[in-house]
Amino acid sequence: MDSYLTPITKENVEFLVEELVKNNQINSGDFVKFGVKRGLRNADGTGVMAGLTKISSVNGYYIDDGERVPMEGKLYFRGVNIKEIVENCKAENRFGFEEVAWLLIFGSLPTTSQLQKFNEILAECRNLPEDFIEDMIMKAPSPNIMNKITRSVLALYSYDRNPDDPSIENIVRQSIQIIAQIPVIMSYAYQVKRRHYYKKSMYIHPTKPNQSTAESVLRSMRSDKNFTDEEAKLLDLCLMVHAEHGGGNNSTFATRVLTSSGTDTYAAIAAGIGALKGPKHGGANIKTTEMIKYIQEGVSDTTNEGQVADFLAKIIKKEAGDRSGLVYGMGHAVYTLSDPRAVILKEEARKFAYKAGFEEKFELINMIERLTPEVFATIKGSNKPICANVDLYSGLIYEMLRIPEDIYTPLFTTARIAGWSAHRLEELMTGGKIIRPAYKSVSTRRNYIKLEDRIDEFVPDTNYIPFEERIIK
Repeated sequence: MDSYLTPITKENVEFLVEELVKNNQINSGDFVKFGVKRGLRNADGTGVMAGLTKISSVNGYYIDDGERVPMEGKLYFRGVNIKEIVENCKAENRFGFEEVAWLLIFGSLPTTSQLQKFNEILAECRNLPEDFIEDMIMKAPSPNIMNKITRSVLALYSYDRNPDDPSIENIVRQSIQIIAQIPVIMSYAYQVKRRHYYKKSMYIHPTKPNQSTAESVLRSMRSDKNFTDEEAKLLDLCLMVHAEHGGGNNSTFATRVLTSSGTDTYAAIAAGIGALKGPKHGGANIKTTEMIKYIQEGVSDTTNEGQVADFLAKIIKKEAGDRSGLVYGMGHAVYTLSDPRAVILKEEARKFAYKAGFEEKFELINMIERLTPEVFATIKGSNKPICANVDLYSGLIYEMLRIPEDIYTPLFTTARIAGWSAHRLEELMTGGKIIRPAYKSVSTRRNYIKLEDRIDEFVPDTNYIPFEERIIK
């Protein structure tokens, strides 16, 4: 299949963008003047309170006399500390993602019989509709697996005999099916990409009903289908900590916004996937991996703190890396002193790295975590706490598990679908109103001008500046 190229020439694009930019500038001072909370953030960086939830709690600071006071981060799923869930699953040497999915959706820790039944239901739901793989995945390869998953989820609507029924019973059915089918869609989408874009052989393995989600993913990613129990439990840990993170994170909020309109499950979940793909959200795990490669290539001795610190300074100054000025994997909107998910993953990454020959890379990442706050404070003159977030160590774990980079963000989706489903159901049962924040108009009133009286003011600009460099950040 030939790549589709837009018929619009570069010159015509510049012509269109020039007009767009001319009429879409907003004075940054107006945001302050009208009290607009950009990004739905308060002045201190905290999120604007937009709703109530029982699903999870993300704690990174407390308020004392109106002041935001940093604290060690804590994450609770339905009131249960994620650290306790992880520790108990490890102590009992069992998989935990399915238990977390049940907890998030149904609100209680499952009994043994409930968990067993839930696992059986998930296994039954993994099979995709007849001809779906050929018609919806294989016939249209995608260079990005996230877009392919989005398209496939939307396509599932056409195979559902009752897609628009708003009853809770129907939406529970749809949610469980999507949770089960996302890993399978991800696997097929990756295999098709291997064949079409990398010119490599596909290896497609049927799912095994008795396997956990983590085992099913690893089996599909390995040509020989083989993996160790330790590897599967490590991936399961990643799925557990990625499953949910509050109603205000970008993708979950997107899912709740669409749900509040009364739209169908497939459209609402597709919105969450589209949001998660972004490099400022779930796609940050890929950007973190890329950044670490930049450091490895740009620093002659990655064990030398001075050299690594100097390169981090260049990244922050937009002189190195992707020139965004961001140290990916560091900093969070809520967490201040620590991200509990990063703490959990770091501990397991350390153990695995020293057994798998990745100790040098682990220590580099550990150094990035240690040095970034000091370098950032020196350059920016800010003492704001900066901690590692979940993305700093997740990419290393995936690499050690021999999972392709194409799958990093889709794996995030595989986990987060549980949280999205829980929030969609909660929004339907407790929301009641369509989510509609206000936007203040700052446009200038103008009289209508007849077409024949309009003056063409466009003059091609030989010193054209790309839109991205002129837009207000």
